[in-house]
Amino acid sequence: MARPELSLSLQFADPRHRALLPRHKVMRWIRHALEAAPAEMTVRVVDAPEAQQLNHAFRAKDYATNVLTFDYAQEPMVLADLVLCAPVVEAEALAAGKRIEDHYAHLLIHGTLHAQGWDHLEDEEAEAMEAREREVMAGLGLPDPYAEAADGAEAAEAGDSAAV
Repeated sequence: MARPELSLSLQFADPRHRALLPRHKVMRWIRHALEAAPAEMTVRVVDAPEAQQLNHAFRAKDYATNVLTFDYAQEPMVLADLVLCAPVVEAEALAAGKRIEDHYAHLLIHGTLHAQGWDHLEDEEAEAMEAREREVMAGLGLPDPYAEAADGAEAAEAGDSAAV
């Protein structure tokens, strides 16, 4: 299956996980989540203060969240910025017994789905979005992001992410 074209700008304001996020992997994860339209996306990895400032300014929530999706257009091309908070992603992954890289993949897929109009405000929407995330992750050979960790810890969810 041919994947949609993707123009990607990858930025690291917080470089702690740069080695976990090589451009080719980020491109692959996002492209697998794109459904039909080509995309122009910026992925920015930030520290907690920047994530908190953005979450406060755009969602009136005064804390750093794992991923924010700024979607500008869905047709004829997906135009979006995804902002990921490195310390939050790391803390969630460690708490859930997940690899940090796998959690980044999940959050990038989650944010890419938001950029295409998916949402999880209602239970039915959340179930559909989670099913799609699982499908994309499985297609990439990555673990179910909503499965419990081997030690029984709850998986870190992308439920706190936001499309703004």
